[in-house]
Amino acid sequence: MTPPPCHCEAQRAEAIFGKQWGSGGLTESSSIVNLYGIRVNGMKAEILQALREAKGYISGEKVSKSLGTSRVSIWKHIRDLKRDGYVIETSPRGYRLVSSPDLLLPCEFPELVPKIHHFHEVSSTMDIARELARKGVKEGTLVIAERQTTGRGRLSRAWQSPQGGIYFTIILKPAISPLQAPRINLMASIAVANTIRKLFGLNAELKWPNDVLINGKKVCGILAEMDAETDTVNFVNVGIGINANSPISQLEHTATSLKEELGREISRKEFLRSLVKEINEQYVLLTRTELLEKWKNLSVTLNKRVRVMSLGETMEGQAIDIDASGALLIRDKDGLVRAALAGDCIHLR
Repeated sequence: MTPPPCHCEAQRAEAIFGKQWGSGGLTESSSIVNLYGIRVNGMKAEILQALREAKGYISGEKVSKSLGTSRVSIWKHIRDLKRDGYVIETSPRGYRLVSSPDLLLPCEFPELVPKIHHFHEVSSTMDIARELARKGVKEGTLVIAERQTTGRGRLSRAWQSPQGGIYFTIILKPAISPLQAPRINLMASIAVANTIRKLFGLNAELKWPNDVLINGKKVCGILAEMDAETDTVNFVNVGIGINANSPISQLEHTATSLKEELGREISRKEFLRSLVKEINEQYVLLTRTELLEKWKNLSVTLNKRVRVMSLGETMEGQAIDIDASGALLIRDKDGLVRAALAGDCIHLR
């Protein structure tokens, strides 16, 4: 039986991502967030916007007047931007932006600055997100890393995280029961596949429970970790790792990258920005039947013979459907239908 829709879905999505992604502003911040860092990144974002709109030189005086701050403050932020890797020319005429680094810095996402925790290298974004969630950060908080040293996937497997990928965890606080939590995996995988299809026209497909494939090879892995009580979900951290511009030589032989499939590098900033918007759109559908239908339409698992290893047992048979919670329904050789809530799924030839 499909659970009834949550009447507050639209309001919840608005609170998560704000007006740029929904219909409200991102004004909330948490007491544990470094407010000074937010202000600095906000100012950097405004300066970058001014430099990009100028399409040439713009004077420090003009920038300072438009942003309501001193020329000394502008100079300091320009210096910091240069340290971040931005190439900015300085002359008597002012400043000119020459190039930007391929980094997912908060100042590149001005509408999300209060929600982003960015790191050049971490053990795992999931570890940091867990601590932040336990301390009460707002829903929609993003932990982004350029590289992970001990990234992990399902069943505690190592997730290869070389430079050039997109690695982040988003903290969600859905108003659902723990039994509906598997839907989070479906939602996130649909969002990734839709983003790939819309931006690049590639035939991204879904393998249960949470892999995104292109031409049968894995381009994205998703890991959801839940903190819950008997009938209440406190938070679900969704880790997403995308092989964007990752060197194919550093990936598993069963994996691919967007760069490999397209024959060129992609803009990781554009992809992340589009993906966050897509997550917002799918999150609104979390408790609706429509979400399940979207997943089915993108699935390469349904109607295949599969073997699922879960919680010490193995199920084998025909994958015939998913139920309302997102569990995979498997009909065995005796005609018995069983539900796999999670596990490692192998497509059998």
